[in-house]
Amino acid sequence: MTEEGRLPMSTTAEPAIPFRYFSLQVDRAVRLSPSLVRVTFHGFPGDDELKDFHAGGRDQSLSLFLPHPGQDAPVVPVDPAGYRATFAAWRALPAGVRAVMRSYTVREQRRPEGGPVEVDIDFAVHEDGGPACRWALAAAPGDRVMVLGPTAADNGSVRCQPPADTDWLLMWGDETALPAVGGILDWLPAGTRARLWLEVPHAGDRLEFATAGEVEITWLVRDEGAPSAVDAIAAAELPGGTPYTWLAGESGTMKALRRHLVGERGFDRRRITFVGYWKRGVSEDGLRERPATDDEG
Repeated sequence: MTEEGRLPMSTTAEPAIPFRYFSLQVDRAVRLSPSLVRVTFHGFPGDDELKDFHAGGRDQSLSLFLPHPGQDAPVVPVDPAGYRATFAAWRALPAGVRAVMRSYTVREQRRPEGGPVEVDIDFAVHEDGGPACRWALAAAPGDRVMVLGPTAADNGSVRCQPPADTDWLLMWGDETALPAVGGILDWLPAGTRARLWLEVPHAGDRLEFATAGEVEITWLVRDEGAPSAVDAIAAAELPGGTPYTWLAGESGTMKALRRHLVGERGFDRRRITFVGYWKRGVSEDGLRERPATDDEG
């Protein structure tokens, strides 16, 4: 539908193998807020490899491979048989040798006139952070990484897919979801209504977002004693009409929110997208070793 304020039809078509490995290097790193660092990557000089990288916007995700301290580049044994064979070969390496793998959102991809393709990835950083956090805080021009990224914009890793009959969006995210939130708001069609709750550690983590939508943002700042996301949303007066819900961040909070929306608000669970980016007390490596459940996504 092209009427202003209505959402474009989402598609469920997915290309057969729309991902491949790309070698990147750091161009620059910028501290956006106390809890967020933006690292901008490009391909190697004289190598136009990133011309085949096609991020789908919104909450597009990819797999990022980082070197261990003391390594010049991440150890990823790329197999010409494809990305599944490469992943198997990577898993077979000793944990202290194989690259650190983490899932991240593509915040933005740019193709500047006459310049190399650039890709921004925003890292949530905090005290006592893990290897990806430490890497981002020390990132410097020329540092090398590898990504398993999309070669087609319609690739199945864009999770935010509102049905065409959506009247408004309800969104929640914590600091780890800020990059995806920014991508979704960049994409939001003009006039689309959205209610958004963002949970962050510090007042300085409030970001300015550009959007054509009609978006009301409530910041829940932990340092300021904000209520929990569940309490804040439970107390809110919500619009009428047919909603679409997008929840992303700590999986326990996400699960509690989904239960509230379905059980107490009567939301259709089929119109709720939920993405657990992390789980309190468990590393991403630990999560990867556990089978996913319906509650965790």
